[in-house]
Amino acid sequence: MRTRTKWLSALAALAATASVAVAITPVQAIGPDLLPMNVTNNSGRSEAVHLYVLGTDIRNGRLGYVNQAGAFTPWSPGGNPPTPAPDVSIAGPGPGGTATLRVPRFISGRVYMSFGEKLKFFLTPDGLVQPAPWASGDPNSGILFDWSEFTYNDAGLWLNSSQVDMFAVPHAVTVTGANGATKKTGELKPGGRDAVINGIRNQAGWGGSIMSRPDGTVLRVLAPGKAADVGNFDRNYLDSYITQAWNAYTGKTLTVQPFGDRPDVKYFGRTSGNTMNFTNPAGQQVASFAKPSTANVWGCDGALHAPNDQVVGPIARTLCAALHRSTLGRIDVQPGGGPADFYQGAITNHYSRLVHQHMVDGKAYGFAFDDVQAQESLVHDGDPRSAGIILTPFGGSAPPPAVSSIVSDWHGKCIDVPNWNFADGQRLIVWNCTGGTNQKFEFVGGTLRTENNKCVDVAWGSTANGAAVQLATCSGNPAQQFVLNGARDLVNPQANKCVDIAEWNPNNDAVLHMWDCVGGANQKWHRG
Repeated sequence: MRTRTKWLSALAALAATASVAVAITPVQAIGPDLLPMNVTNNSGRSEAVHLYVLGTDIRNGRLGYVNQAGAFTPWSPGGNPPTPAPDVSIAGPGPGGTATLRVPRFISGRVYMSFGEKLKFFLTPDGLVQPAPWASGDPNSGILFDWSEFTYNDAGLWLNSSQVDMFAVPHAVTVTGANGATKKTGELKPGGRDAVINGIRNQAGWGGSIMSRPDGTVLRVLAPGKAADVGNFDRNYLDSYITQAWNAYTGKTLTVQPFGDRPDVKYFGRTSGNTMNFTNPAGQQVASFAKPSTANVWGCDGALHAPNDQVVGPIARTLCAALHRSTLGRIDVQPGGGPADFYQGAITNHYSRLVHQHMVDGKAYGFAFDDVQAQESLVHDGDPRSAGIILTPFGGSAPPPAVSSIVSDWHGKCIDVPNWNFADGQRLIVWNCTGGTNQKFEFVGGTLRTENNKCVDVAWGSTANGAAVQLATCSGNPAQQFVLNGARDLVNPQANKCVDIAEWNPNNDAVLHMWDCVGGANQKWHRG
């Protein structure tokens, strides 16, 4: 789970309901004790799907797992360092098929779905350590997986897809009520996964958010806060915008109306120094916020921490949503504007912008408080009869062919073995793409190989700029390891340098060498 927010998205809706329900008669249980949840595999992928239902019994706070029949079992105590959790996976549906899970009442948690490999979970004395593929060394970083979040109690079901941490497996969520009507959200437009990935790749400075396998398969796009945490994105990206928006209220007043159904509740903010102070209509100060950092905005925490109260928390949520959407400073009544007004700044949350842009209904959980103004991909029914998760098509992001050309983004020429000379020491060049076997390569065990099983090699294992890129008999040498990363750099990890078209030579016969990775177009490649 996310350490700070636990089952944030579904629980946010639950908390809002609970805060209203405390003064009324307890809700009578409706809906089945074991709610059917149908997982349908329309992904178009052939790998085995593995499912997990993990969560918290909200009556007592115990963490555990649910089997396919709907039985909840608390986790046994783990160790320190963490010990492997038992395999509690449920066999998912094959291509075009459906598997039915049962979700017991009073559980709040996640349904994980992974492709090809089972996920690795671990236990500590405090509970479950969940996958964090953005973290260095996480054993799940090479697995294609995602999750949906849910809460099921006497007030009904809340079920949402989530992109708060990452964008990975396209899937929609549904709920069918007692009246037979089905609600659905979270569905990407046709080709939407590729459109999000390519949009991030083409947004200057954002390409490091894309995590790929060595063969080029895109596993996930990290949310900006996660990418920044691991050094793949500018940690101070929003700073200049935050300062501009914060300082805008030294000379004018920000009005916050945090409750859509209570427009009479208003708070008024003015900035003094680096602090924004809020008063109520009687002029009493009710909240103060220090100017947040970029990390505070990405996480909606720190200076923007939102306690579960009726004043400070709602104001903090509103400020954080406005900063993500770059409306703070432009729109002086918050929440303000609508989807057409969001993400308009050059410096904005382009990740959330792109995810929302490519959803069928425009709804997504692009950040923690994306439910402000109901922009979240959430379905709810107070009297549910079934729920669903639909794994939808990946589009062009399915694994590429095993053997392919390696094409320059710059001018569209292919890496080429000149004159079909596959001898050791033959230097590689670029040439017009012809489809010939001397332009076909395959990623095998971290190496890049020709069809006759020769390896691309850094001459003499050099780590210097200008080292030749050549062919050699495959030996397992680190000089023969190459990764085509999400930023489209073809990198030798030993040298930590990129395959580069020497001297920016645009012609056929231009040689390849290794050079410091500088982001130049002559260092960008894709599989053709």
